Amino acid sequence: MPKVTFRSDLCKGCGLCVAACPKKIITLAKGKINQKGHSPAEVTDPSACIGCAFCATMCPDCVITVEK
Repeated sequence: MPKVTFRSDLCKGCGLCVAACPKKIITLAKGKINQKGHSPAEVTDPSACIGCAFCATMCPDCVITVEK
């Protein structure tokens, strides 16, 4: 099963990873704010991840790591 990790402290909440995910399992955290004042991205259903790494490819700040 692939593992997706976010460096939440560096995420600026741009939402590009949310739009890129073909399984629609990435969302911006509601009620959670990081040190930069943004809602970071998070995976809602890790078991549904197919490991395509589209989210990591789209991230302009390279805060996403996908391990297969």
